[in-house]
Amino acid sequence: RRVEAIKLGQEIIGNRVRARVVKNKVAPPFRKAEIEILFDAGISKEGSLIDLGTENGTIKKSGSFYSYGDVRLGQGREATRQFLKANTDIRDQIEARIRSGEEETADP
Repeated sequence: RRVEAIKLGQEIIGNRVRARVVKNKVAPPFRKAEIEILFDAGISKEGSLIDLGTENGTIKKSGSFYSYGDVRLGQGREATRQFLKANTDIRDQIEARIRSGEEETADP
């Protein structure tokens, strides 16, 4: 189901979607996930990193600003997504930290 539209100014560039897996042979059934689907690029990897990083504490959110350690990623979700898309080294550090299950306790 569509949760909300992703906008860049007034233009709609994608949708945030909530999916529910009912039956699955590989993983437990009845799990839910929210993903961003962009019309020009498909599923947004950067959007998923922002969600997971905010949940486990790797990415800090204060107001509308997102930051990773001392690095300010951007103001607003779309600006943060664009920053991560342009700066692959920081994106890879965040992804590695999320995959290791490590919370943000020290500077990157």
